[in-house]
Amino acid sequence: MILRGKANDRAACPTIALKGPESASIFRRGSGDDVETGTTAQDLSRVISPEGQQLLQHHNLLRPLIEKMVIDETTAAAVVADDKLADAKLGLLKRRGYSSLEQWPDLLNELGKSDEDLSGQLLRTLRVSAMAREKFAPKAEARFLERKNELDQVVYSLLRLSNRFLARELYLQIESGEANFADLAGRHAEGPERNTNGIVGPVPLTQAHPILVEKLRVAKPGDLLEPFKVSDWWLVVRLERYSPSTFTDEVSDAMCKEMFDAWINELTASSLKRLQGDGSDASEQTS
Repeated sequence: MILRGKANDRAACPTIALKGPESASIFRRGSGDDVETGTTAQDLSRVISPEGQQLLQHHNLLRPLIEKMVIDETTAAAVVADDKLADAKLGLLKRRGYSSLEQWPDLLNELGKSDEDLSGQLLRTLRVSAMAREKFAPKAEARFLERKNELDQVVYSLLRLSNRFLARELYLQIESGEANFADLAGRHAEGPERNTNGIVGPVPLTQAHPILVEKLRVAKPGDLLEPFKVSDWWLVVRLERYSPSTFTDEVSDAMCKEMFDAWINELTASSLKRLQGDGSDASEQTS
C-alpha cells in the first residue's frame, strides 16, 4: 500500500499525491530567514507509507520529490514582477523559433502544455533566482573572492607531442618566426588541439593540468613557453589571452545560485534523513 488515509480515499486516489492540509505548509520558519525542515518528514510520513517511500527510493524519485517540495516552499514568498515573467516567456518563444508574445498559444500547442503548467515552470525558475539573490546577495562577493582563481579564463595555443626532440624543434621554429603555431599544430599536434589549429579556450584556468596552470598563471599574453613535460606528453604552449574574472552582476547571480543550490541540498538531505528515520520508527512500531 502506498498512500495512507481512509479506504475510500485510497480507492479514489491510486497514485501518489499530496492533498488537503498535508500539502499546505511543510516547513516551519525558524529564526531569521532560515527554514526548518522538521515537518517535511512528518507530512510525507502521513501521506506516503514506508512501502511507498521504498518504492520511490528504489526508482530514485524520493529525493527529487523532496527537493522539489523544498524549493517550492522556500521560494513561495519570492515576488516576481509581471514584466519579468513576460520577458521569460518571450525568451522561451525566441529560443523555439517564434518572435512575439502573441504566439504564446502556438508554443503551448506545440509543446502540448497548458498555460498554467508552462508559465508555472518559468515562474518557478524566476522565483529561485529572486530568492537566491534575496538570501545570498550579501555573501556573493566573498564567495567570488574565494573562487576567483577558478573563474579566471584563458586562451592559449597548444602543441602536444610524444617526441621531446620534435617538441624542441617546433618550439625553435615558432620562436624564430620560421613557422606559424597554427600551421604546426594542424600538422604535428597529437591531441584534439590538432582540429582547432592549436587554440584552446576560452576555458577556466584551473581546468588545465596543475603544471600547466602554474606556468600560465605567471606568463604574459604572447609568451611562448619552452617545451615541458606533463605525464607522457611534451607541451609547447603560448598564452594568447588571460581574462581575470571580475565581480559583475552576472557573476553575482551565479554565486548566489551556487549558494542557494548548496542550501537546498542541505535542507533536502535533512528532510530525507528525518523521513527515513520516521519510517524506521513506524516499521518498528507495527512489527
